[in-house]
Amino acid sequence: MPVAGARHILVKTKEEAQQLKDRIAKGEDFAEMARKYSQCPSGKQGGDLGEFRPGQMVKPFDDVVFKESVLDVHGPVKTQFGFHLVQTLYRR
Repeated sequence: MPVAGARHILVKTKEEAQQLKDRIAKGEDFAEMARKYSQCPSGKQGGDLGEFRPGQMVKPFDDVVFKESVLDVHGPVKTQFGFHLVQTLYRR
């Protein structure tokens, strides 16, 4: 079964997620943005969620991690928790 490592930034609004994504695209550090803005406890670790398998995260999040390109920042991805920017670090 595949495993992946990913990090994310969780915010309340789609607009805020898009603004952070734009800042990251211009060269700001993902982990720094996660520490400052993420509302998930993982923000303290730069958004790092560690390693997980398909089905351990909510489906919209899982779909990005296991189907979309690695190392690109994807999102905003809407879940019941809010809006995520997701970066899959590796998949194997």
